[in-house]
Amino acid sequence: MKADTDVGPFLLAIETATAFGSVALFSADKLIASTEIRKQQSHARLLLPIIEQLLDNLDVKPASLAAIGVSRGPGSYTGLRVGVSTAKGLCYSLQKPLISYSTLETLADAQSDLAQQLDASIIPMIDARRMEVYCAQYNGKGEELSPIEAKIIDEQSFQQELEKGPVIFCGDGAEKCRGVLSVHPNAHVLGQVLPTAVDAGSRLWTKYQRQEFEDLITFEPFYLKNFRATKPKDPLRDRRK
Repeated sequence: MKADTDVGPFLLAIETATAFGSVALFSADKLIASTEIRKQQSHARLLLPIIEQLLDNLDVKPASLAAIGVSRGPGSYTGLRVGVSTAKGLCYSLQKPLISYSTLETLADAQSDLAQQLDASIIPMIDARRMEVYCAQYNGKGEELSPIEAKIIDEQSFQQELEKGPVIFCGDGAEKCRGVLSVHPNAHVLGQVLPTAVDAGSRLWTKYQRQEFEDLITFEPFYLKNFRATKPKDPLRDRRK
């Protein structure tokens, strides 16, 4: 299938902030095609091949891309590192600009229609181990109401927001916390919703038009928290105790 070249510039979006990755090709803000990585811990091995396959299937030369967009986080340390390094490598080799966007923004954008129907705000959540999540709050237009933070969820979380009106919780962090969040009548906890490159089109196109490009030398993912490596347990040591 050959892509329509008469609509607008080709923009490639890359999403690797969670266990499942995706790439999408847009002409301006119009989605042309997308591909998902549904195998966990395989971003490093599969990301570049699926980008090449996507472009090849559409008969789009990499040099025809106008810009490359990537989710900057927050999210998985390894996933973000793979996505950003791949995007930067493509930008370097093709001499194309790099655009970044928040993982939580794209999660919120995907629920904008529902939020406007319910007159609700949106709190997207990315799993950050145990009962901790990365989250922020947006209105139905995608405007930020509260900044991104790492938050431990309990029965008292978001009570003020829920008293003001309906709130949509989405993302793998929300699914993990469903039992705690769904108690309040104003809480709407969606099913397993993950960020995807398909939802990046509007922000990617807007930033491209405004020429809001990243510096390829200094740009880094937004991890929010420092990576903490853990040592595997020594079963022999445990038995000696």
